[in-house]
Amino acid sequence: MNKTLIDQIGNTPIVKSMALNTNPNVSLYFKLEGNNPGGSVKDRAAYNMIKTALDTKQIDASSKLIEATSGNTGIALAMIASIYKLNIELVMPDTATKERVQTMRAYGATVTLHPEGIEGARDYAVNKVENEGYFSFNQFANNDNWKAHYKTTGPEIWRDTQGTITHFVSAMGTTGTIMGTSTFLKAQNKAVKIVGVQPTEGSKIPGIRKWPKAYLPQIFDASRVDQTIDVSKEEAIEMTRRLAKEEGVLAGMSSGGAVAAALKLTKELKSGIVVCIICDRGDRYLSSELFV
Repeated sequence: MNKTLIDQIGNTPIVKSMALNTNPNVSLYFKLEGNNPGGSVKDRAAYNMIKTALDTKQIDASSKLIEATSGNTGIALAMIASIYKLNIELVMPDTATKERVQTMRAYGATVTLHPEGIEGARDYAVNKVENEGYFSFNQFANNDNWKAHYKTTGPEIWRDTQGTITHFVSAMGTTGTIMGTSTFLKAQNKAVKIVGVQPTEGSKIPGIRKWPKAYLPQIFDASRVDQTIDVSKEEAIEMTRRLAKEEGVLAGMSSGGAVAAALKLTKELKSGIVVCIICDRGDRYLSSELFV
């Protein structure tokens, strides 16, 4: 009975779609990452990045930490930083929901809101690192981001599907989840198809990005993704609402986008076992228009 909060990260449940998937020859499963203690899939990467940086003495209790985030990574970093008594500044787009901002501050983090979106937030953090002696985990270029999923998410999915998974579907933001999970699943069975979800041209979906070339995450390797499916903001919103009403799964818009893509996929398949990442909980979006 010596388990800590950190021990509760991972081993999230996988549940079968009972309503949205209508192809009787395909099973669609949702991996509920909102069940992590910080409420999202980012708990895995945040813990791995902080723990590795501490173990390798890149940081200590006196370090000034900073990270650009669209939300979930920031909450996860704030939670883990509080456990290790670390000071961290989190830089977010000023469009972030108040729940996310307040949650980070509740954990003791400093939150800076930037008017120029995630790209502006990233530039702000880089400037602080280069000119003011800050340390950034730089989730977009940090191999400990994707390695968290190679060590945990991939093995859990393989174990819980008893090695029968045929398709893995994930939204692509920092791309850590899809990179790490793909690397593990492909090592078990090269035939497993990895499907990335991107927004259609002009769609802004929190947590799903089609990055400008200059901001493309350095950890991203296109060869690890077999197929991409584009979804619109409207599709993502509709599916997020349906996910709650029809499956009882309250999640954010990126999860709705991922499920919309997964359902496009299941309609095309003759058979298969599809696992889709539900990356967070929906309660951190209740002040937005998502569920209006």
